Amino acid sequence: MEPGPGPGESRLATIAGALLVGGARPDAAARRAAAARNARLLASLFEEVLWVGAPAPEGAPGRSVADREGPPCALRGLVGALESAGAGSVLVLAGEAPGVAPDLLLALVAWPEAAAVVPRRAGRAEPLCALYRRDAVLPVARARLAGGRLALHGLLDALETAYLDADRLSGA
Repeated sequence: MEPGPGPGESRLATIAGALLVGGARPDAAARRAAAARNARLLASLFEEVLWVGAPAPEGAPGRSVADREGPPCALRGLVGALESAGAGSVLVLAGEAPGVAPDLLLALVAWPEAAAVVPRRAGRAEPLCALYRRDAVLPVARARLAGGRLALHGLLDALETAYLDADRLSGA
């Protein structure tokens, strides 16, 4: 059963959830099912859910938005999510990310202000499961996309980024 708001609880309106699904093949049923599962998780936490780069399957929560023009890369999807979101912050998740825990997403949301809040597992940053503040990140991400500097890790280096030790959170 997917988590959801309980009695008297509500979903966050100040943060949008965005699935980056631009690389997903529409004929890959397992990949689409994983993305739909992640969309339900995001919808249980956030009022706004975006499918960036591919249409949402029938019955899945969220609205579809197109990728930005440019080379196929995650940065292009991030820019599209930031441009399309109505909220001031966007929690970005790779559409097919396996086993994403609601506790991890809530920990990212609860972290003190930073342009980006990114979990690290085994010392490696996971920029496709991270919280981005639109006003701080969008101009930098657009400039990097226009300049052909497409690596998300490079974007994180250019921002005020806070890192959350996901290994410690999960007890691993």
